[in-house]
Amino acid sequence: MTKAGNKGGNLREKLDGNELDLSLSDLNEVPVKELSDFCGLIHLVKLDLSKNKLQQLPADFGRLVNLQHLDLLKNRLVTLPVSFAQLKSLKWLDLKDNPLDPVLAKVAGDCLDEKQCKQCANKVLQHMKVVQADQERERQRRQEVEREAEKKREAKQRAKEAQEREVRKREKAEEKERRRKEYDALKASKREPEKKPKKETNQASKSKSGSRSRKQPPRKHTRSWVVLKLLLLLLLCVAGGLVVCRVTELQQQPLCTSVNTIYDNAMRGLRSHHILQWVLQTDPQQ
Repeated sequence: MTKAGNKGGNLREKLDGNELDLSLSDLNEVPVKELSDFCGLIHLVKLDLSKNKLQQLPADFGRLVNLQHLDLLKNRLVTLPVSFAQLKSLKWLDLKDNPLDPVLAKVAGDCLDEKQCKQCANKVLQHMKVVQADQERERQRRQEVEREAEKKREAKQRAKEAQEREVRKREKAEEKERRRKEYDALKASKREPEKKPKKETNQASKSKSGSRSRKQPPRKHTRSWVVLKLLLLLLLCVAGGLVVCRVTELQQQPLCTSVNTIYDNAMRGLRSHHILQWVLQTDPQQ
């Protein structure tokens, strides 16, 4: 991880109060884990990491909030960590002889004297604050996009659940309606045998009544015809009896005597009627 132990000895020996010199230590990365053993690390004021092989600084390098002087001359740095913007106390910075990103290199400029190194520190801090703000906005934008996406997923899920509930509700209603129809059909099938005999009985009674009503006129006509025949027969009998009692030798018999008496009385009564008299008088003239 580091070759400081081979060339620079113990890091504790290199720490001088608030200053730490790790230059010419052939470092590939900052020995953060080893430096974190020192309680006064955040109190560093001056740090020299020049002439090493550093390709990047730790992401939490901004914890060194009291750092004022930083020498990164002749390393392999391309960019700086975003936390670099937190080094608010930084007054001096040297980034010469590093393969910096063109934008960062233009911002840093040269560090050939005290004034340029101070300008480098100020400009790089401002630049890193802008980068930090941009990244923060991008992070917030991504979070907003993620929240919107999450809201859409939740809304879609709610719509799906509502649709599923509606489908289940409709299926339950259809199942209920199906069962009701089956129940009604079953009840109707049970009532059908009861209605059928009654219906047949009603139809039979209606047919009988209809047949009776249709046959009644002939029967009534037949009955009156029979009565008429009986009356004619009775009249014939009476006429025959009267003729027998008036003409034959039986007129002296008690029965014929009574019949003749009734006949004579009837004829006298009819003759006493003035209309009949008029009829009887006109007949002889004719």
